[in-house]
Amino acid sequence: MANPVAKLENADTPKGLVLAVTAYVLWGFLPLYMKAMAHIGPVEIVAHRIIWSVPVAGLLLVALGRTGDLKAALRNPRMLGMACLTAALISVNWAIYVWAIASGHALDAALGYYINPLFSIALGAILLREPLTRTQLVAVGLAALGVLVLVVEAGRLPWAAIGLMFSWGFYAFFKRSLPIGPNQGFLLEVLILLVPALAYVTWLGAQGAGHFGGSGTDTVLLAGAGIVTAVPLLVYANGAKLVRLSTMGILQYIAPTMIFVTAITLFGEQIDRGRMIAFPLIWAALVVYTVPMIRQVRGQA
Repeated sequence: MANPVAKLENADTPKGLVLAVTAYVLWGFLPLYMKAMAHIGPVEIVAHRIIWSVPVAGLLLVALGRTGDLKAALRNPRMLGMACLTAALISVNWAIYVWAIASGHALDAALGYYINPLFSIALGAILLREPLTRTQLVAVGLAALGVLVLVVEAGRLPWAAIGLMFSWGFYAFFKRSLPIGPNQGFLLEVLILLVPALAYVTWLGAQGAGHFGGSGTDTVLLAGAGIVTAVPLLVYANGAKLVRLSTMGILQYIAPTMIFVTAITLFGEQIDRGRMIAFPLIWAALVVYTVPMIRQVRGQA
């Protein structure tokens, strides 16, 4: 007899789709917040994202009454080791992203997140044996063609984009298999990173180079970084458990599209011929993939 739980874990649920889309839309607006802190070093921003995410995630866990799970995880060496890996991956991803936005490379950040869904789909198909339909293969082919155009036209290897692809792709993969609830998992990750983050911020303060506590605007922005970091990531973590990895991969096109539009309309970054060709190809891939998926969800409802 088939295991209904296993069947559910390899399917797209309506709740999971809503949570995933919400997370990516929130991330799509994140460059506006990060651009306001462009004068602050990326490592300092990441440190404050970690520090101020702890109370946000902690209060949520207390409200849900799931602190016991976190205590058990802290006593489990295997789970703690996996959480250290995901914590390292997400911190690297944050640092690359903050640098790209602040230094005028938001389009490279968009490129990284355009490539990443292909990487996630490949991981799902190869490591989790998630089957791809013919329609999904067409969508992946269109997106791959769009990304190839971007890389060829740039004439160089986009290291920021590749770094974002690998760090986020593997984070999503390992996060899915982390044997703990998504909310507990995120709090565990930021707790692991809390000590080095506090140490770095304290060192900056002692050197007189820190921005927290200086101007009121910088202080508010750095403290608020916890909210803009924790909320979408917690929403994402809950959604990732309820949809297939390949579906999460294709939905990730929402955020880079929003970043792309923000980069050229608000940040003044230039759009070249390659992006003029690739952008429609990638949106076509999104339409080809999502229409059958929406029909499937309606059928399940």
